[in-house]
Amino acid sequence: MATGRIGLIYDDELVDKVNKDIVPFISNAQKPALFAYSELRNLDCSEIELLLVYLSDAQLHELIEDLIGNPVKLGFLPHPMMKEAKQGFGISSNLEETIRYLLADRESFQIDVLLANDKPILNQLVIGRTFSMLSGPGLETNWIQKLKRKVQNFIKTFQRVSLQKFSISWQEQKEDTITSKDIETVALGMIVVQHGKSSILSRRYIEDSYANDGLFHTLIHAPKSLIEILKFAGKGIFRTGKVQKLPAYVAHIKTDALTLRSDKPISYNLDNTLLTAKELQLEVKSNALHVIPGEYLQVNTVKDSQKIYKVNQLPTGELKRELLKGYLPLTNHATTEEFKWLFTALRENSKLSSSYLVLMALSTLIAAFGLFGNSSPVIIGAMILAPLMSPIISLAMGVLRQDSTLIRDSLFTIGMGLLVGYFFAILITWITPLKVPNSEILARIRPNLLDLGVAAASGVAGAYAHAKKEVAKTLAGVAIAVALVPPLAVSGIGLGWLDWQIFLGALLLLGTNLAGMVLAGALTFLILGFSPFHLAKKGLLISLVLVLLISTPLGFGFSRMVKETQLVQLLSGKELDKGKLRDVKIIQMEPIRLSVTLVSDAPLDLVELEEVKQEIEGLVGKEIELELTLAIRIKNTQQ
Repeated sequence: MATGRIGLIYDDELVDKVNKDIVPFISNAQKPALFAYSELRNLDCSEIELLLVYLSDAQLHELIEDLIGNPVKLGFLPHPMMKEAKQGFGISSNLEETIRYLLADRESFQIDVLLANDKPILNQLVIGRTFSMLSGPGLETNWIQKLKRKVQNFIKTFQRVSLQKFSISWQEQKEDTITSKDIETVALGMIVVQHGKSSILSRRYIEDSYANDGLFHTLIHAPKSLIEILKFAGKGIFRTGKVQKLPAYVAHIKTDALTLRSDKPISYNLDNTLLTAKELQLEVKSNALHVIPGEYLQVNTVKDSQKIYKVNQLPTGELKRELLKGYLPLTNHATTEEFKWLFTALRENSKLSSSYLVLMALSTLIAAFGLFGNSSPVIIGAMILAPLMSPIISLAMGVLRQDSTLIRDSLFTIGMGLLVGYFFAILITWITPLKVPNSEILARIRPNLLDLGVAAASGVAGAYAHAKKEVAKTLAGVAIAVALVPPLAVSGIGLGWLDWQIFLGALLLLGTNLAGMVLAGALTFLILGFSPFHLAKKGLLISLVLVLLISTPLGFGFSRMVKETQLVQLLSGKELDKGKLRDVKIIQMEPIRLSVTLVSDAPLDLVELEEVKQEIEGLVGKEIELELTLAIRIKNTQQ
């Protein structure tokens, strides 16, 4: 038990509770000195060793202002209206346990006080909207209610939000030189806390922070799009309590003094009190209070004065000006630098050149030879060599931004490339004596929705590869051309043979790939911030209509493929009276024509083969044409 004299400053309105629940526990050899909050100005702590504090948050603000620098040892008791200080000082909610804890000769420490325009911050200061409610627990105890609250808060993030302009200033010291730093930026909101255990959000993202390290933390929320907020909010719904990495759009400053300015009044919430100021001066008063730390307050005997200025992700320059023009956009806005080099490259890629035509001719020749030779490796070589990807990605950007010059140049270059491809594919077809389609040719005349999926993925990969310098040299050639040259060559082969089924089937696949790539590429550029939605919606709508039109026959092709797969699965390995079915192949669906191998123990005559056919028809539920191969199983007769 504490041996010196104990004092208690209490809330006048709770005097009965004080006399009943607190005074009996703190009485020792000396009678405790009692001070009512209304007599704060007459507070004399000169003979007090430990001053217990039983006050609300509002009362504590005034008390702490008076006690900064006073050597009296403080111990905080949980008051019904002490919510922010309870969290900021790490105090347990159990009154009796807290009294016993404080009177058990606990070690005391000199701790810091964080001030905002000379007013103490007990727990946290919040500016604007920080979406901190998305990452921590509320008052609910039922997990279903907690999840419901988080989902509701997640939905709120779809509301229109705008950013505010801020000027942030601080001082950095290197050796004996002090340098003033400032940054002009925009932010959705900020959270200012003295240590990592202050708020729900800081507990989740701040480590190695103490109430006596002489520093405080500012988390600056500066999203560049609603997508960034929604990603953070979505994670918050199912997030655990472990310390996690800050979202990419949150800047972190850990320092001892900071100044915030704005051309508009700064509205902020200081410990649940709403205030407004033109300028906010934030600073730490080191070793300002002598306290017995609460049960959950972290202090450190070895002070860590490592400052942090993680501000590179804050919007500045043109990006800052763009974000100030209106509401926060759905997707990120690309910077001027990104626009400049990408548009230069895309405009260059959209222009017809001799090297483009040569590569187009060579890739088509290689693809045609590979197709006639039924050689996948050769066809893959043609895919890598083909240059069609570049003007298609340029077309995607032109469609997105309604750039008529880019669209015209890209379409002309693509069209000339296709003409060259058709010319050489037809030429090789006429020269080559082969007239029977093989498996590589037949694989490209029956497109379905899966091929549209491949085209879309290729379009995304190509657009992303062009937008990111670090991957532009590695993804482009393989990711896009893979889906274009083979169907172009097959279509040319069909035209050379005057086989309209092959020609139209491969042409549909070629059109599918082109339309899917353009739409997916345009959407990727939109998400990466290379066009506002109001400018992009017309081009996207036209591309979407074309893809939907193409999807109709693809849907029939996909449905047919599913039926064929189901039929093969039904018959493969089926045990019949005369043997077991193997190697089931679909030759034709309307009417159904099958190629099947029957493994039997003995030769079968025509009557028995007819019975096999009837048995298969019974399984299929339709009449079929059957090409049956009979395989005799020879058993081991050795004893």
